[in-house]
Order: sequence, then structure tokens, then C-alpha cells
Amino acid sequence: MKIICIGRNYAAHIKELENEKPENPVLFLKPDTTILQKNQPFFIPHFSNDIHYEVEILVRIEKLGKHIAPHFAPKYYSQIGLGIDFTARTVQNELKQKGLPWEKAKAFDGSSLIGDWFDKETFKSLDELSFRLDKNGITVQETTTEYMLWKIDELISYCSQYFTLKIGDVIFTGTPAGVGPVAIEDHLVGFIENKQAFSVKIK
Repeated sequence: MKIICIGRNYAAHIKELENEKPENPVLFLKPDTTILQKNQPFFIPHFSNDIHYEVEILVRIEKLGKHIAPHFAPKYYSQIGLGIDFTARTVQNELKQKGLPWEKAKAFDGSSLIGDWFDKETFKSLDELSFRLDKNGITVQETTTEYMLWKIDELISYCSQYFTLKIGDVIFTGTPAGVGPVAIEDHLVGFIENKQAFSVKIK
């Protein structure tokens, strides 16, 4: 399986990192070695002390597909999840300044937290889905999918123009504003609407 990540999909997050608004979704990949195992803490890697959380709505692909039209995209998934794209921010900024790929900052071991999955029919509207991240009991990221520049079905369609989507692939749909650093002993808890999707300690 592969993890497809969407960058710069919320205008407020683009602004906070002083990036340019893209004309199309920004795509990058993570290998399956980035997946943080269930009930395991996230260990800050040895090569960076500036690791940021980025909470994101997730979609798990359940059907092989290529060149998927947006109106057919709902047939390719039945569940929605929540996760964190842990990012080595200083490393990423250095790579961006040099025009180099982001893999060292985004695709290191354990950098993809994937929480519980929920039937999409549980939710009234995937285009107005609220989600948030709490750090040590304080909400640090909170928004709804209403503010996505590209909605879930559009992203599935766009990704499928470049990558064959396979059963088990996961799409990270982008993070809202409010990203920030983690420290040892922090406790992160993510929610989709009123449902807890994950809980993780930082070590």
C-alpha cells in the first residue's frame, strides 16, 4: 500500500507557512514504513528537534482505480479516518529553500499516524465534516472540510490521474491552520466531530 498526501489544501494553513496558493493539489508520497503502529508512542527522531503535528482527514481506498471521474469517486471508499502527518519542519524548510524533495522531512519512519476508521454514512456531510486536534487538553487545530480547496472526491479523482489507486491505499487530505511543535510527554488526541479517532503520547 502507499500513502498519498495532499499539501496546501487549506488557505489558512498556506498563509501561516507563507506558501503560495497552488493551482492544483500538491502531491507527495510516503512509504508504508512511515505508519506508526497502533497504541505505540511517537518517538521524536534523532535528526530533528523541531517536529510538527499536522492533523488531517484520511480516506482509505477500497477498489482498484485509475482516471476516476469525481462523480464516481464515492464508489472507491466507504470509510473516513483521522491522522497526523508528523513533519520535521526545519528539515523541510531547508529542503524547500534548495528546491529539493521533502521525503526526509515527511517520510521518515513512524511519521504517519493513522487513527480509527468510521463508516462515511455515519456523518451528515463529508463536505462539512468538523475535526480537531487537542494537545495536552487544549485544542490546537480545528476546522471543517468545508474549507478544503479541493474536496475528497476531487482529490481522489486528481490523484488517480497520476497514480493507480489500489486497495488499502490511504490519502491524507491536507492539514488546516494551527500546526505546531511537539515535545516529549505531550499527549495528542484527535476527533472527527464528537468521535475520538486517536490518542498518542510523544516520547
